Amino acid sequence: MAEPNIVLARIDNRLVHGQVGNAWAGASEANLIVVADDECSHDEVQKSVMKMTADSVGIGIRFFSLQKTIDIIHKASPKQHIFIVCKTPDDMLKLIQGGVPIKKVNVGNMHVKPGKRVLHEAHVYVDDKDMQDFEAMKSNGVDVYIQIAPGDKKYTI
Repeated sequence: MAEPNIVLARIDNRLVHGQVGNAWAGASEANLIVVADDECSHDEVQKSVMKMTADSVGIGIRFFSLQKTIDIIHKASPKQHIFIVCKTPDDMLKLIQGGVPIKKVNVGNMHVKPGKRVLHEAHVYVDDKDMQDFEAMKSNGVDVYIQIAPGDKKYTI
């Protein structure tokens, strides 16, 4: 079975929004966004808002739980240029450990919350668990970096 064509994997607490739909989808040349999120996969309001963003730039979008993403990603057509987005490092790590062939993880917006500290001044806040998840990704051979917008400098974690 052919490996799915994953062109971008991004962690962003906001999932799909203007920056993801307009900047990242275009820069990655994706033609399908896969939102891998257990909660969102069942939230019709969230899905409809994100679908409007995807529709506005002419890209397909699917909403799957983490397990469903793991179960079906290898059935993707080679014509699908897939952009996977998750809310948290924990979710992305679950995909990687579940066999989703992610080679690079782009870290975007991770909101400030109690117990989180700044990792990068452009809205990337982490706790010890997040850092452990990043280290686990790296130990699986994944390149993990912060890059807020496509033209911005990359910062290796």
